[in-house]
Amino acid sequence: MKEKSISSLPGIPTAIGIVLIVIASVWNFIQFGIELYIPGMLLCVAVGGISLLCLAGLYMVEPNQAAVLSLFGKYVGTVKDQGLRFNNPFYRSRRVSLRIRNFESGKLKVNELEGSPIEIAAVVVWRVMDSAEAVYNVDDYESFVHIQAEAALRSMATSYPYDQGDSGQVALRSHATEISHDLAAQLAERLAEAGVAVQDARISHLAYSPEIAGAMLQRQQAGAIIAARERLVEGAVGMVQMALEKLKENDVVELDNERRAQMVSNMLVVLCSDRATQPVVNTGSLY
Repeated sequence: MKEKSISSLPGIPTAIGIVLIVIASVWNFIQFGIELYIPGMLLCVAVGGISLLCLAGLYMVEPNQAAVLSLFGKYVGTVKDQGLRFNNPFYRSRRVSLRIRNFESGKLKVNELEGSPIEIAAVVVWRVMDSAEAVYNVDDYESFVHIQAEAALRSMATSYPYDQGDSGQVALRSHATEISHDLAAQLAERLAEAGVAVQDARISHLAYSPEIAGAMLQRQQAGAIIAARERLVEGAVGMVQMALEKLKENDVVELDNERRAQMVSNMLVVLCSDRATQPVVNTGSLY
């Protein structure tokens, strides 16, 4: 079922014409009644009745709105002309909004790729592109959009881990742009049959479930501490190496392997310690 356009008459001139015909029919009916001219009276009743019936063919189309017309269950066409319009009074008109709409899904509890339970929600921006598909391909296109959005969000969340970790793969928390594109693509595929286009889809809420949030926070803190320690040790080793090379290059002092090892140990303690170290001054011999 694809959308097709159909022409319509301007409603205001048509309504004025119908009202004038009804007034004329009433006036002629009175005149024929005075003269007791029965055929004329019947003709006025018929014309007036048909004119009143034609008023049912008037309908309103607002900006960014479409009127889907059907005749005895058969799709006739779609009118997008704004204002008061007129068509066959036997047409059934159903208005469909073409405006951009958005909604935020509820917080869903799902298991991410590694099996950890998380809470996730998304904001979806969408609009109807094909009014005929929206009306006739699904029962309720708005409910269809909401349900399919939650289904796509669940499917997407189970395909990625929460954190990037050491693998460097795309993760929910660290790759917002890639995740949004994937979610929008899944939604567009699911909603294509309903004549709905997805403008944007982004995660609005992402967190571990309350029952594991504390443990995961400790895990993240431990990972951050380990990463910081690695950087600290790497820098300390570089500084020790530079100090030994400078001492040797400037011929300040000649150290044997034992003293070199002791100096390396002391410098690493000073550089890697969490707290300020207390120096011990050696007033005697270096050896």
